[in-house]
Amino acid sequence: MMKGGFEVVHATLDMIQPHREPIWDFASVGFPTTSVAAAVSSIPRQNLENRCINLERNELSDWVEQVTKKLIDDLPAQNTDTDDHHSRTLQAPADIPMLCEDSFPPSLLGDFRPRKTVTSSDFDELQWSNVNGGNDRGLSRLDEQGLSLITLLLECAVAISIDNLGEAHRMLLELTQMASPYALSCAERVVAYFAKAMSSRVINSWLGICSPLINYKTVHCAFQAFNNVSPFIKFAHFTSNQAILEAFHRRDRVHIIDLDIMQGLQWPALFHILATRMEGPPHLTMTGMGSSMELLTETGKQLSNFAKRLGMSFEFHPIAKKFGEIDITMVRLRRGETLAIHWLQHSLYDATGPDWKTMRLMEQLGPRIITLVEQDLSHGGSFLDRFVGSLHYYSTMFDSLGAYLAADDPNRHHIEHCLLYREINNILAIGGPARSGEDKMKQWRSELAARNSFVQVPMSSNSMAQAQLILNMFPPAHGYRLVQGDGTLRLGWKDTSLFTASAWTSHISR
Repeated sequence: MMKGGFEVVHATLDMIQPHREPIWDFASVGFPTTSVAAAVSSIPRQNLENRCINLERNELSDWVEQVTKKLIDDLPAQNTDTDDHHSRTLQAPADIPMLCEDSFPPSLLGDFRPRKTVTSSDFDELQWSNVNGGNDRGLSRLDEQGLSLITLLLECAVAISIDNLGEAHRMLLELTQMASPYALSCAERVVAYFAKAMSSRVINSWLGICSPLINYKTVHCAFQAFNNVSPFIKFAHFTSNQAILEAFHRRDRVHIIDLDIMQGLQWPALFHILATRMEGPPHLTMTGMGSSMELLTETGKQLSNFAKRLGMSFEFHPIAKKFGEIDITMVRLRRGETLAIHWLQHSLYDATGPDWKTMRLMEQLGPRIITLVEQDLSHGGSFLDRFVGSLHYYSTMFDSLGAYLAADDPNRHHIEHCLLYREINNILAIGGPARSGEDKMKQWRSELAARNSFVQVPMSSNSMAQAQLILNMFPPAHGYRLVQGDGTLRLGWKDTSLFTASAWTSHISR
């Protein structure tokens, strides 16, 4: 690792601790130093030991995995893509938080395209076969009401998939009356948000159009709250920063394009490392993409102020458009600049526009490094494809929050309501029956690998070490897992992979 790398990670751990003050608090210049032990001990605990007890109650994702696997066994699929990433599992013993090799079995969910109609009796048989016998992975802890709600939700999804909207509407009325987002049960909370998103889907199907209005400030605030209480966003930031740092080694003019910069929470740590390089700081240009020029301008001011305090030459160029909607002339790339493109994908909204235009522009720009962090969740395929994948994914995500935060914790509700629900809604409801009509790429890693323009850059051992350092902030009992393999780093909870980080370079990079 370059000199200063780990020192800065240690020095910035206090910056990524769960906290309530704004991230852009410049009351003191630079970052106070701290040790890893001090960083871990400073986490607001509310008795971490007591929180770990919640793990015994969070078996929703286990049951959903059983249900969807059984459903697929009963419904022959057209094909099973063994590299379909939205249901990969992390194979790690319960007492080992990290593995040094990739060991992902074929997808449990695959390309879920049923060839027969699923009836209520199919679900009744499925429910009771899981309750009364077979492979019971903690199923007894999931209460009877939770089982009933999940079963009804599955029936409703099948009705929507075959355009039986009247029956779907009837079931949704029942679900919205029975499930509350404030419930103690993770199952009930998940069902409440899925039912709300599916209600929007049914309305969109009748009206044929949906143009959602997004309050980006609210979304960004929830994103920051999520960053404060879980390792996923920190993992994305620090692993990407390490790959960019290595690509910028001994380069004196560098340029970063952030495809969805939001509040720019990622970049102060990298700025600090670049400013303290042995060869001196580079001249840094940053192009920030986003939907609101007001928010982009504010982010640019904050980053400029921070770079100035570090004594680093810095320029910020906001572009209030999606990356796939611009042409290469809008990127102020100068001769001699080393280019990095960063993309932290999420399901909140479409941040980049048409996939094929995004790919074409990346090929034209020829970056030295592309850092890509993807949710292990497919946005493409039929409604039922997306429903099954997202139900398993978000059941796991809700379980992980429930293991760390109490049911009545306001931060937990804020994250679930303003972040996770918006993601669920965007996956299931936005765009009406045909969505946008565009075939979304299921896995950008596969698309980049298939192009002659790009080659994968394996995530380094230094990236792995930094990711593990972040994960050490959370006791192993919380169930987070880190796996390295195939040149990627994957972070998940219990047996489910949730985020994957990878890096790529262009054959024509400078």
